[in-house]
Amino acid sequence: MENLKEITQQFQIDSEISEIKPLGEGLINDTFKVFVKNEDAPKYVLQRINNAIFQDVELLQDNIEKVTNHIRKKLIDNNISDVERKVLRFIRTKDDKKYYFDGEKYWRLMVFIRDSYTYQSVNPESSYTAGLSFGEFQSMLADINDDLGETIPNFHNIELRLSQLKEAVENDVAGRVKNVTYYINEIEKRADAMCLGEQLYREGKLPKRICHCDTKVNNMLFDNEGNVLCVIDLDTVMPSFIFSDFGDFLRSAANTGAEDDKNLDNIDFNMEIFEAFAKGYIKGTKSFLLAIEKENLPYAAKLFPYMQTVRFLTDYINGDTYYKIQYPEHNLVRTKAQWKLFECAERKENLMKELIEKIS
Repeated sequence: MENLKEITQQFQIDSEISEIKPLGEGLINDTFKVFVKNEDAPKYVLQRINNAIFQDVELLQDNIEKVTNHIRKKLIDNNISDVERKVLRFIRTKDDKKYYFDGEKYWRLMVFIRDSYTYQSVNPESSYTAGLSFGEFQSMLADINDDLGETIPNFHNIELRLSQLKEAVENDVAGRVKNVTYYINEIEKRADAMCLGEQLYREGKLPKRICHCDTKVNNMLFDNEGNVLCVIDLDTVMPSFIFSDFGDFLRSAANTGAEDDKNLDNIDFNMEIFEAFAKGYIKGTKSFLLAIEKENLPYAAKLFPYMQTVRFLTDYINGDTYYKIQYPEHNLVRTKAQWKLFECAERKENLMKELIEKIS
């Protein structure tokens, strides 16, 4: 840990470091909690930025600084109390940079938000809270004047994902296409309908918003009473359709089974979770949400299991080059599980539309 102390000391902190320990179980960045000898001084969170995924670190940190500065100003202008626990604060390096490069790796430092907790599972109550909080997060950023870039270009572009699948099928490098023709054909049947968002955008009917793009319940911090303090993990905050934040949450939260469930009978699309999240989200976005965005929220709920099916299937056909697998057919199992979730959501689309229409 001595090297981590040296890295932390490259940032503008006054306190003497006492200890550094691993924090959390993140799959992307390596995260550590920094303890200091002065008990009254703030603790910190040190992260190694995964620049294999976030290749433009300057853009990444610039996005995050613009977003957190904008939210902080909004909170202060609205006389919100305890601002420092309701928005992340990043510490600059001693030479006033947003991150530190040690010659091999990129690092950033932020203030640890005291008395804060994350949840790993959802129920209707927490789904409503998540919808409201992610909606309010978007609402606070609806009037941001700064331009933000795409930290992962075309991250949720379904047309790109379908083109990648087409290329994989044509090349068939692992000789697996013959095993999955059913899924290839079913995906193709729905391709035009599932590209609705991109089509509406080209027609000038659908705007891009500043979205979180990784809306999991564990990407929020809660206080001791279960109230949301702030949204965290801002690496993927970038321009996207609001469908990203709505559909991505439901893909995991509304699934009654596991993402890689071998027993497809376990999988269904939980409408109670959908309704709770939708109520919270629509309330949180009421200041800016357009009618065309609201009426297509059921499309978003279908889009993300569809898109993830395409991504898992593409990787399976390519010979498992992207996602980590635990056994040879893991990506095929994932494909089948996500497709079952998509079919469940597809069957319930009319019910989703009815619920959306009732929510004011």
